Amino acid sequence: MLLRAFLVAVFLASAIGCGREDVNATLQKVARAREVAADLTVKFTMASDAANRAVMADTDDASVAFAKESRESAAAVQTDVEQLRPMLEALGYTDEDSLLTAFATNFAEYRRLDDNVLGLAVENTNLKAQRLAFGPAQDAANDFREALKGLTPATPADSWHVAALAANAVMTVREIQVLQGPHIANADAAVMTRMEQQMSTSETAARKALDELRSLVAPASRTKLAAANEALKRFLDLNTQLIALSRRNTNVHSLMLSLDDKRTLTVACQGNLRALQTALSKRGYSGIRQR
Repeated sequence: MLLRAFLVAVFLASAIGCGREDVNATLQKVARAREVAADLTVKFTMASDAANRAVMADTDDASVAFAKESRESAAAVQTDVEQLRPMLEALGYTDEDSLLTAFATNFAEYRRLDDNVLGLAVENTNLKAQRLAFGPAQDAANDFREALKGLTPATPADSWHVAALAANAVMTVREIQVLQGPHIANADAAVMTRMEQQMSTSETAARKALDELRSLVAPASRTKLAAANEALKRFLDLNTQLIALSRRNTNVHSLMLSLDDKRTLTVACQGNLRALQTALSKRGYSGIRQR
């Protein structure tokens, strides 16, 4: 009897010890799953924030740097997903695994769209067009205006006509400049086409004014007229480049995608991750969800 009692006691102690080891192992797995899920949330937030900064950056270098940061964080998110899935399967957490699957599905679509957004953002065509407008194009327009100052008319009777033509030429160039800003900011192709038509009308008027001035100025002013013609050519060439960049509209399109489709996917992914973390936080010592 004593031997039997001793053997039973040893068996029970062994069973309890094994059970304790199983509980500890389960607790470690649950803790690790929670840790990876938390890291997953942090990495996704980092990816999303860096992508937004890439879209809003005001330099090419900053856009490229933020886009690189976003892609690296997104890759880290994918790594966490691949690590967490077998953990949940080993624990038998089917509900949590379903939440992770929902996130993975939304995240795959998010990454597809984000690659498009980041690709557009780093091109910075609207920003480059803006730099042309307020840099070289502005300088060319000012040079055109300066070249037309103080033209000497061929005869005193032509004075008013020369002054009027010079003023009209400068005004038509300024009309083109006024349209550049709205063209860069607009996303409507039809609206941009109308602006370009107005620019073309102003360009024709400026060229006509210079042509008329050639027969009305004294020989001494022809050098200035040639300088004005060269400045106008430079301005119009830059305006053509500006329109091409503006038509690409990469900054506008990337911002629109970020504020619309991508925002919807971001909210969905965040919801999936919150639900996953909440579900894991309710798992108790036995690995059974507690209420």
